[in-house]
Amino acid sequence: MNYNLLEQLGLGNFDLTYLFIVSFGLILILIILTIIQTIRLNSLSKKYKKFMSGKNAKSLEKDIMGLYEDNKFVKVSAEKNRKDIQTLYKKLESAYQKIGIVKYDAFNQMGGQLSFSLALLDENNNGFILNSVHSTEGCYSYTKEIKNGICEISLGDEEKKALDAAMGIETED
Repeated sequence: MNYNLLEQLGLGNFDLTYLFIVSFGLILILIILTIIQTIRLNSLSKKYKKFMSGKNAKSLEKDIMGLYEDNKFVKVSAEKNRKDIQTLYKKLESAYQKIGIVKYDAFNQMGGQLSFSLALLDENNNGFILNSVHSTEGCYSYTKEIKNGICEISLGDEEKKALDAAMGIETED
């Protein structure tokens, strides 16, 4: 066979079998891609039909508006909750959160360690120490103010231990 077109292009000795094999490969790839796209289109079509089933433009718009209103309500509620939580945190700063108690026998005469020192502190280590001393004659209680973990009045050993316990400071006995 004489292929004048191939000779004019300078491909007179070119074997058409290679051209046929490459063309067949490209056609095969295109068929595979077409099958994949058809499967994807069918899947998308099923999802669209499921989404649109029983709906028209008006009812779909109503559903979307309902979702928008719900979203707006959730955002407003979340903002209110955030503010409420901030308020609670602010209030908790001044609430007594730390406690230390030391029981002792004040006069080594009664036994049973009926006397005690109780330290109550807030988050910033502000609060008081309540000291209750029991003796055979009665019970006496007094308090000492604590600011930033420090008392301006000197503390007894038991009061110091109670304060350290409330602040989480390890002491040696």
